[in-house]
Amino acid sequence: MTSKDLLEQAFPQDKQIGGNHYHHYLIQTYEFISKNEHTFFQGNVIKYVMRYAYKNGIEDLEKIKHYCDLEIKKMRDSKKKK
Repeated sequence: MTSKDLLEQAFPQDKQIGGNHYHHYLIQTYEFISKNEHTFFQGNVIKYVMRYAYKNGIEDLEKIKHYCDLEIKKMRDSKKKK
């Protein structure tokens, strides 16, 4: 095992698979989502907001809308149960 492999195992947060669209931020998106205890849908909205300009453009903006709609549905369904 090389020293690079050891570093990657010790610091997985410094590794990104599939591009570098998060590397220019001061804090990693996953860390922000995790530390703020966001839900799955909230986390996905944040993820796509952070990357759309650097990765998939309009496709990622469409995903933001989709996850917002899913969060709205979840909230409405939750209110109906009360």
